[in-house]
Amino acid sequence: MNRPEREAAVRQLMERTPPHVPPELHADVVRRGGRMLRRRTIARWLLWVLLCAAIVAFAVWAVVAQPWVEPPSQTTPPLTDW
Repeated sequence: MNRPEREAAVRQLMERTPPHVPPELHADVVRRGGRMLRRRTIARWLLWVLLCAAIVAFAVWAVVAQPWVEPPSQTTPPLTDW
């Protein structure tokens, strides 16, 4: 089958009348679509909350631990009784 024949076959398939769809299928699809949308919205909201909680936890840890401050040297004893 060459390209024009394939295109003609595809056009024939697309121009046929659409298959009969049961009327109760529309309501079922709308219900499932709404449920999927709600789940995506909740999942997105939970991910944003989790991200914000991680940022707050990191900020609190950074303020308490102060990782940018160099710890005092422990190699020499402190000078006393001079």
